Amino acid sequence: MTPRVDEVCYRDAYARSLEARVLEVAAADGPPLVVLDRTSFYPGGGGQPSDRGTILRAADGRSWVVRAARRMGGDIVHELEAPEDGELPRAGDLVAVDVAWARRYALMRTHTALHALCGVVWRDHGALVTGGNMEPGSGRMDFEFERMSGHLVDEIEAKVNAELRSGRDVRVNVLPRAEAFAIPDLIRTKVNLLPEGIERIRTIEIVGLDLQADGGTHVANTREVGGIHVTGYESKGRINKRIRIALVEA
Repeated sequence: MTPRVDEVCYRDAYARSLEARVLEVAAADGPPLVVLDRTSFYPGGGGQPSDRGTILRAADGRSWVVRAARRMGGDIVHELEAPEDGELPRAGDLVAVDVAWARRYALMRTHTALHALCGVVWRDHGALVTGGNMEPGSGRMDFEFERMSGHLVDEIEAKVNAELRSGRDVRVNVLPRAEAFAIPDLIRTKVNLLPEGIERIRTIEIVGLDLQADGGTHVANTREVGGIHVTGYESKGRINKRIRIALVEA
C-alpha cells in the first residue's frame, strides 16, 4: 500500500524546505496537530529527537511554529505551538514546510558520529549496543563492555576521529526484510527492536566501517561530522558501559 504522506526525510536528509498540502488538522485535545501530504520533518526515533521548524501558508504568509513531529496512526504529524488568536491551517491549504536547519544538520552529524563510534567498537571489541540517545552536537552510547578505562576510551576516540577524517561515504538503502536480515551483524543492538510486520528495512552504511538498520538522518560523508571528543564514560551495570561524546570542528 502506498502511504498517503510523502516522507521526504527518509530519502533526502538535506531537504530543508518544500511545498505541501494540508490533509488534516486536529485541535480538540492538546496542542494543534497537522498532517501534510509531504514533509521533510523527521518524526523522531532510535534516540534521535524530532525536527522543529515552521509551516507557512502560501495564500497569506501566515506562519506557525512546529515544536515537534511524531508518528501517529501511520502518519507523521506536526505539533504546532498554539497561536494566541486560535487561527490554524485548514485542510487543503498550500503551505511551505521549513525544517530548522542548523538543528537538523547538527543531529545528522551527531547521528553519523555515533554510528562511527559503533563501527569502531564493534570492529575492534565486538561489543553490542545496549542503548543510546542524542541531542544536537552531543550523544551517548551504551555498550556491552565488562571493563572500561581512560586508556581504552582515549584509544576509541582516536580511532573514531581517524575514520571520520578518512572521508567515508554514508549510504542509505532500503532492502526487503529477508535480504536485510541475511547481512551478518546488521543488528548491533542487544535486542532486535524491529517489529515483525516491517517488510522493508532501511539501512545506513558508512562504507568500509559500519552497516546497520537505522531510520534516522545522516550526513553524506564522514568529513562533514568534523570530529568527536569523549566527554565522559561510566558504568551502568556489570556489562553495560556508557560513552558520552560531543562534536568538535575538524
